[in-house]
Amino acid sequence: MHKLIILSEYEKKYQALIEKAQLPNLQITGLLANDVDIAIGEPTRIKAALAYLPALKWAQSLWAGVEPLLDPAPRSGRDYVLTNARGVFGGLMSEYVLGYLLAHERRILQMAEDQKNKRWNDSDTGTLRGKTIGLLGVGSIGADVARTAKFFGMTVRGYTFSSEASSDVDRYYHGNDLLEFAKGLDYLVNILPNTKDTHKIINADLLAALPPHALVINVGRGPAVDEAALLEALSRQKVAGAVLDVYEKEPLPQDHPFWSTPNLHMTFHTAALSLPEDLTRIFIENYNLYNEGKPLKYQVDFEKGY
Repeated sequence: MHKLIILSEYEKKYQALIEKAQLPNLQITGLLANDVDIAIGEPTRIKAALAYLPALKWAQSLWAGVEPLLDPAPRSGRDYVLTNARGVFGGLMSEYVLGYLLAHERRILQMAEDQKNKRWNDSDTGTLRGKTIGLLGVGSIGADVARTAKFFGMTVRGYTFSSEASSDVDRYYHGNDLLEFAKGLDYLVNILPNTKDTHKIINADLLAALPPHALVINVGRGPAVDEAALLEALSRQKVAGAVLDVYEKEPLPQDHPFWSTPNLHMTFHTAALSLPEDLTRIFIENYNLYNEGKPLKYQVDFEKGY
């Protein structure tokens, strides 16, 4: 018999969904106990509980990012399997990214201002067809964004550290090709995880390689952006604008200059909602593998950080 603890602010919702699945050999407990071998929850809550779960063998993160669990403290060693949430955020991220691309090209926010000011503005708008989008990171989420971009007739470039799995990417770049990747982009979208290799990957050099009309979007991780360099690029109109959903420090301090930076649109780590129904499906699929002693899907490499 396996024993599961749910470490989430939506514990009751997840418990109801898991109980409905009637998984074999599974008992759910609300107590941190010596015989709990499975945990599901937000990485911050799992980390806080690790010292009290000596028998833990598998932890299922409800987030794609697992940064809080990459530090082995307060538990010596990484003696459990960590899996994260994949394959459920791509559609939502695609809606977010393409929504802002369409808003930018069709000047939707400007039209709203024109209406408010009773200003008839019949000047031409742009189109996504024929534009070039560059994806920093083409994992499962990036592949969905690439597929949606191709639907709109865009050219897709992908910068990755290894894989070239998406057939919707017209050209891949790796390693030292980062600045070449950025040249001529209309849109730069970061979807990379937070690792030592991705820290401030969007820096002054990368921003300078973009054309002045380019729009920068970050839906990956906040530390991927050199915030001072982005502020400089926006203030000097080296890039046309930015859309940020994630930040180096969250919640963003009220005195941060991003709040009042022109041509910067902010959302608040809400680009892709974590829907319990979607995430429970991942857990159920992995639990059946775990119960049968088979390798789990979406395992995190503690050294790589994803």
